[in-house]
Amino acid sequence: MASAPVLTEPSREQAYQPRIAVTPQPVGEKERIVSIDVLRGFVLLGILAMNIQYFSMISTAYSNPTAYGNMTGANYWVWLLCHVFADEKFMTIFSMLFGVGILLMTSRIEAVGKSSVGLHYRRMGWLIAFGLAHAYLLWSGDILVTYGLCGLIVYLFRKLRPRTLLVVGLITISVAPAVLTGYGVRSQHWTAQQVQIATEDLWKPTPAEVASEIKAYRGTWRDQMKFRVPDSVQMEITFFVGFTFWRVTGLMLVGMALFKLRFFSARRPAAQYWAMIAVAACVGIPVTLYGTQRDFANGWDFRYSFFYGAQFNYWASILVSLGWVGVMILASRAAPLLAITRQLAAVGRMAFTNYIMHTVLCTTIFYGHGFGLFSKVERIWQFSIVVAIWAMQLVLSPVWLKHFLFGPLEWLWRSLTYWQWEPFRRYTSQVGGAQPMLA
Repeated sequence: MASAPVLTEPSREQAYQPRIAVTPQPVGEKERIVSIDVLRGFVLLGILAMNIQYFSMISTAYSNPTAYGNMTGANYWVWLLCHVFADEKFMTIFSMLFGVGILLMTSRIEAVGKSSVGLHYRRMGWLIAFGLAHAYLLWSGDILVTYGLCGLIVYLFRKLRPRTLLVVGLITISVAPAVLTGYGVRSQHWTAQQVQIATEDLWKPTPAEVASEIKAYRGTWRDQMKFRVPDSVQMEITFFVGFTFWRVTGLMLVGMALFKLRFFSARRPAAQYWAMIAVAACVGIPVTLYGTQRDFANGWDFRYSFFYGAQFNYWASILVSLGWVGVMILASRAAPLLAITRQLAAVGRMAFTNYIMHTVLCTTIFYGHGFGLFSKVERIWQFSIVVAIWAMQLVLSPVWLKHFLFGPLEWLWRSLTYWQWEPFRRYTSQVGGAQPMLA
């Protein structure tokens, strides 16, 4: 397997210090780390395989596949493969990469002797604003608010040593399982009515509630708000405080540590990436499958699967995610795969735009203001839609970047963060030299 040449091997302290300008500026195109762009693009596409379920079916079907939809034949296998290889895996990598992004941006600014605090918090503030608009106006499955809020905290830990970041990150990740276990123990003392209420709210709604949700999402944009708003509130308050804050924050810290250890910049020996893949295959995937078997053996009972059964994938997903990181880092170094990795890198450079594009396309396909196919498409055909969107973004992203420096939302976010209109269109060669095209 041929590898891309590496000109110099920086010290550990220098490994995550990119080239800098005299004054703080957004990272230049030549300063980008290709392996990270490739990985981000791969993850952005992969996460749609899970999100499509939230777009196309009732919300509880995302966590409990028996709550709605056919689970036999090809539909079962699509669900199982997505659960084993995608569920929580790509969100894990995205969270780690977000931590890397914080480290890269702040280190560039601080290297010229300037404070990064104002720029960072402005950047997170705008991301939270984008996320709130996304969640309440378009889709309650938004993750941008979570990343923005967690980024406010993670910034404070950015200068810790890699080992300390790993320890603090893993401890933080452990909080959510501890919370779930605590609630699981308490649930054994709930009354039958309390169990029923929790089950219907979080795990398996009644036929009447299912019909109401389907009717709302097949209705107008205003009709959808009946479910979108309370679901968004639940995601950003209840689930955030008890679950996602701890996992995402911990993973961002782990991502910072792994970048400082030069894993994401593709500077570790190939044998270490192969070891990550082996651990994923020999430990992560079997543990996930075992957890799935236990869920089915317990009939996807709410008090078992929600509080205990989900923890198998919670932990195993980290190992599988690291296996995916190994696969994509090795792919980014392989000359025969250059054509596909270039396309993935383009998708990754436009991850924000492509993520919102997923929402626009899928809500148009499934919601009532578009084609109204909500709850009408089985899992096997949902995945067909996913593949079609993958193909489209793999083609369109490189084409867009031939003419523009950033995706439109990336450009807007940068401009708002730096309080200046960033260049948008690429330079074109003309008589008399290269002239900037008007934005």
